[in-house]
Amino acid sequence: MKSFPEYNDHDLGILLRDGAQDAFDEIYRRHWKTLYQSAFNILKDKEPCLDIVQEVFVLLWKNHGNLTEVLSFKAYLLAAVKYRIANYIRHKKVRQDFFDEVQRFKPAPAFLDTTLEVKELKAAIYTFTQNLPERSRMIFQMSRNEHMTNKQIAEELGISEKTVENQITIALRKLRGQLGNNFCWIGFIL
Repeated sequence: MKSFPEYNDHDLGILLRDGAQDAFDEIYRRHWKTLYQSAFNILKDKEPCLDIVQEVFVLLWKNHGNLTEVLSFKAYLLAAVKYRIANYIRHKKVRQDFFDEVQRFKPAPAFLDTTLEVKELKAAIYTFTQNLPERSRMIFQMSRNEHMTNKQIAEELGISEKTVENQITIALRKLRGQLGNNFCWIGFIL
């Protein structure tokens, strides 16, 4: 029997299709550098090139049982790498376009925390919470300021979730009553 370096791509493909790990290793040894250089010539970035080449070989191994007749693994794998590069570039462009759009976004002045209405509303909420009984204030602040769930609050304070839920409901009902016409803003603050 020949050693694997002596096999041509066609014969290695047949062995690979039958699950020969050594055939896969030989294909990898023969072609990984060419694939990497091809990717690097386009992307000029080491990490994504290594990732792309690795993904191609992982897919080759995962699908080795379904492999059709391959006369040239070099051409076959280069096509797979180029396809992956195109996907990478397309995905990177979409992400960059989204990031650029987010950077350009300027919130309308009506929604900035510096507006007088929001400052007044925050002050009213702060005053309200300071006037709550200690346990209610603690539960309300844990829920709204620390963004804890009812379950987390109950566990931390050693009380039932229902008690936490009732305390928050009562506090919110009182707060809505106190705020009156400013109620439309409460969703933005709480």
